[in-house]
Amino acid sequence: MKLVESTWLEVEAYLKHASGIIIPCGSTEQHGPMGLIGTDALCAELIAGRVADETSTLVAPALFYSPAPFNTGFPGTLSVSEELFQAMVGEILCCLIAQGFRSVYFLNGHGANIAPLSRCAANHPPGRTRIRSWWDFPAVDALRRDYYGDWEGLHATPSEIAITQTRYRAVPAGLAAAPPQALSAAEAASRAGDRHGHPDQHRRQFPDGRVGAHSALANPGQGGALLAAAVAAVSEDYADFVN
Repeated sequence: MKLVESTWLEVEAYLKHASGIIIPCGSTEQHGPMGLIGTDALCAELIAGRVADETSTLVAPALFYSPAPFNTGFPGTLSVSEELFQAMVGEILCCLIAQGFRSVYFLNGHGANIAPLSRCAANHPPGRTRIRSWWDFPAVDALRRDYYGDWEGLHATPSEIAITQTRYRAVPAGLAAAPPQALSAAEAASRAGDRHGHPDQHRRQFPDGRVGAHSALANPGQGGALLAAAVAAVSEDYADFVN
């Protein structure tokens, strides 16, 4: 059930028997030679839509604009500041809660969103919001590790690209056919949460946009399995949240 494809009368009727809504959160940023620029938001949107169908829940429009300053050295990346993103999310939250939505579930697909989303949630009573990234769940992460091992990497990951391939076009590997620069465990840990530094330095270090991720390992079959696992896990977590 998409909020934007509903009438206000339908939303008012929905709120008489339900009080939850799912908000997919992503980004608009480069994802290597074969990853779509909207990958983060497209993954979150696709999973959220299927969870909404499974749970008869409203799903809000995906948030495509978010902090991604480290990738602005690559054409097509559209980054907003953490402050602006946090303010926008805060206003959306206040609007939904004022209208009677008691449970707002953020399904995230972009690491740099987590801190500002958490700060927004802290401004509201406990239990009103929940933030989950689609890869947080053990069943999903097990598939990622099984399929790709250390080549899952940190950015332009084969798992997220495989998920987009189930719905959108599969771009030929091109430059991504060769393995990227491998990351040490220490470097991977230091970059967790999308801490990638200045955009010029970032592009010099990772000139094709991938950060330890062998995107060419992705295929739609794996994407379908990852998508199914994510939908099942998020559906269960959402039901626990609203109940």
